[in-house]
Amino acid sequence: MVTTPRKKSALGVIALCWLIVVFDGYDLIVYGTTIPALLEEPGWELTPGAAGRIGSLAFAGMLIGALSGGAIADRLGRRRTIIVSVLWFSVFTGLCGWASGPEVFGLLRFVGGFGLGALVPSANALTAEFVGDRWRSVVATAMMSGVPIGGSIAAVVALDAIPAFGWESLYFFGFSGLVLAVLVTALLPESPAWLRARGRHEEAARVEATYDLPAPVGDLLHVTRTSAGDVLRPPYVAATLLFFVATTATMFAWYGLGTWLPRLTQSDPRFDLGGNPLTYLLALNLGAVAVSAVTAWSATRFGALRVAVAAASVGALSLAVLTTFPSSIAVVYLLLILAGAGSHGTLCLIISAIATHYPPTLRGTALGSSLGGGRVGAVIAPAVAGWLLALNPTSATSSIVLFAAASGLGAVLLVAVHLITRPRVAPEEEPAHATETVLVH
Repeated sequence: MVTTPRKKSALGVIALCWLIVVFDGYDLIVYGTTIPALLEEPGWELTPGAAGRIGSLAFAGMLIGALSGGAIADRLGRRRTIIVSVLWFSVFTGLCGWASGPEVFGLLRFVGGFGLGALVPSANALTAEFVGDRWRSVVATAMMSGVPIGGSIAAVVALDAIPAFGWESLYFFGFSGLVLAVLVTALLPESPAWLRARGRHEEAARVEATYDLPAPVGDLLHVTRTSAGDVLRPPYVAATLLFFVATTATMFAWYGLGTWLPRLTQSDPRFDLGGNPLTYLLALNLGAVAVSAVTAWSATRFGALRVAVAAASVGALSLAVLTTFPSSIAVVYLLLILAGAGSHGTLCLIISAIATHYPPTLRGTALGSSLGGGRVGAVIAPAVAGWLLALNPTSATSSIVLFAAASGLGAVLLVAVHLITRPRVAPEEEPAHATETVLVH
């Protein structure tokens, strides 16, 4: 009697990709925790406006990395793109600790952003193949929870590390990602869909024989002829453009808050309620993790786009209420938790909706174009908030209003996406692989 070898759970692949995103989130959000210290660094003479421009440089690098990373992953493979991305951002984040001035620091953040931006589309495109359509929202949220978890780690570490060892120590920790790169090289498989699309059927079969995948997609890929430009042609073009602008607005709110919240709450005396500015950032990130889990579960019941509209609306409303400057620190923490869930949770649901809307051969490009193009919002937000704070150094109102408006715009745009994709079968009713079957025609 021949026994079939027991397959590995796909959860191992998802967990490894999640850990990678945690490092990505730490390296990205650590800058927000160090802005107050950098503004006081002797010899740097850094102003809020200049600090905002430095924050934008990292996101500009991410924009380049994400726009190119998705297409590179579709061409060269998800695994190799992920490994190079981890090595890249780990090295350049670590080097920031040795920066001799704001110019060198900004350049390192910009170049490091290439790897930070290229990672997320590649990791999401890979994990999308290891989970069925119904649970894709949950996995996308779990994956993207790595960003605020990494940010939370940065905020917690900064509380003691900056007073004891200086802001440089937070960047030196980035070198630990080199160990992660070795782990990824040893354990992460390549995408079976990508292998089959390149005619490497034996390698794809080995991956499919090793892991418990939802179902093979090889037969579909044999008849699929796609190119990166297909995301800008019917039947995808309208959704691609709307996803792009909605992601831009959502990232404007999320990364603007993540970069400037400690400084905004430190500068405005109305936030002086006994809390440390870094604990406000911690509340934002923890809210993005905890409440986003609820939105992810809701998406399995009601669909990613419907829940994304609700989440973006809640984020906008909570930030609008925050501009009234409640006198209770507990209320401020609650509003920041909801703002984190509304901004980051919406971003997770957008990723899930994109991964479902496009066929496997276009997922990397679609995610890259939306997340990469959406980085325009992340690029603009730190600079605009820094400029507003420079105009009025003791008021956070204008920046928070701007972030609230961006969340509201995201909700409106996602309604439009839902309307143009409404004829599709709801996720909870969709038969296995119906999405890919429809989209490859």
